[in-house]
Amino acid sequence: MSKAQVTSVPKHWCNFLFDFPRYAIQDVPKAASLLDPTARRVSVVPQQPLSLVMQSSSTREPYHEIPERLLELYAQYRPTPLRRARELERRLGANARIYYKYEGLNVSGSHKLNSALAQAYYYARAGIQELVTGTGAGQWGTALAYACKLFGLRCTVFMVGASLRQKPQRRAMMELFGATVHESPSDATDVGRKAAQRDPGRVGSLAIATGEALEVAHGGKRVRFAVGSGENCVLLHQTLIGGEAVEQMGVLGEFPDHVVACMGAGSNFGGVGLPFLRAARERKRAVRLLAVEPAACPKLTRGLYALDVNDFSGTTPINRMYTLGSHYIAPPIFAGGLRYHGTSAFLSAMLADKGFDAMAVPQREALEAGLLFAECEGLLPAPESAHAIAGALALARGASPDGPARVILVNISGHGLFDLSAYERLRGGALEPDAPNEALLSESLRHVQEFNTRVAAASR
Repeated sequence: MSKAQVTSVPKHWCNFLFDFPRYAIQDVPKAASLLDPTARRVSVVPQQPLSLVMQSSSTREPYHEIPERLLELYAQYRPTPLRRARELERRLGANARIYYKYEGLNVSGSHKLNSALAQAYYYARAGIQELVTGTGAGQWGTALAYACKLFGLRCTVFMVGASLRQKPQRRAMMELFGATVHESPSDATDVGRKAAQRDPGRVGSLAIATGEALEVAHGGKRVRFAVGSGENCVLLHQTLIGGEAVEQMGVLGEFPDHVVACMGAGSNFGGVGLPFLRAARERKRAVRLLAVEPAACPKLTRGLYALDVNDFSGTTPINRMYTLGSHYIAPPIFAGGLRYHGTSAFLSAMLADKGFDAMAVPQREALEAGLLFAECEGLLPAPESAHAIAGALALARGASPDGPARVILVNISGHGLFDLSAYERLRGGALEPDAPNEALLSESLRHVQEFNTRVAAASR
């Protein structure tokens, strides 16, 4: 098995806003917030210390320095390995060289710890005593619970109900580190109680869990909301992945034609891909990024690029993004981290300019790809990462048999050891249907369209 290692953690995060300053400022008409003057807008930004605000907005510097304490903590599990999937290549018989970056070698089992540690560090320095968050499949909640434990912070997590019931081990992990965990929608908040009326089965969504967390954070002193994905500062923290991978592939004398990652709100996709866009410009090379989303929640491939809120409560600020509408509740697929209705505003602007490619994959195809990867490479990927693998397989199989081999890098954002039931159901032919509820999807998109129509009219 060919692998490349670097001996130290990057000392800087890659500031992609320096490369793409035109996407740093959101074009949101004032009328969007004025249409409902009674709405309470709870912005993520005022919840953040100035250090994180600057990381989300500054276009001046190409890099942000990582504090020494964070470098010490990152060194517990980073650099993470980059390996060539030779057995998978043999099984496919395609004209492709496939590499993978593996982010599952830490206590959270995923890439999420990269930002959880950073946010806990900055919030603790700002005198905050408790962090509150929403989590989909639980990787982010686990990462934040651990980070809060390290920095002496209390932690409260609202976890999407369907995912919590699929993998109760995630609750156990969070509680192991002292977190308080609520199944969302919960009875602990007004947002949760209202959502449960529309969702009696308590399937839940990340929009609902986020709304509940924001309600709690807004009502307490020295309590703040911590965001797991989508915000620019979170993508910044995740550029550790791509920064290492650029160097590791260079050690092997390689540069990818394609970089592939799954897409929820965008943290692991941006984290692995954006440093390669900079490296490609510097080296005068070509590279294409591929975001792979679930067919059950296809915001990139079937959604609207429009103004929308980030959470179910409708209290968050309005962003322009690819969205299915905050009231959309995706089928309870096992890739709970990919069920978010929207996408990073930065990455959405990039996609609107065709800065990367996107594809949607059904749950069965994704899990079959994950199982094939496990059989060949000896690592069981999370269902989210299995979607990325499915995208990489499609690229490999589509490579021309003539000419140079297609070089593909795929990010395995987490392990699937808490997701054995997903693979068991796949093997037993018991996977539930994952096609979107077309009526619900149409209704949610209609609300988005109507809101944008009203904004446009009011802005004239």
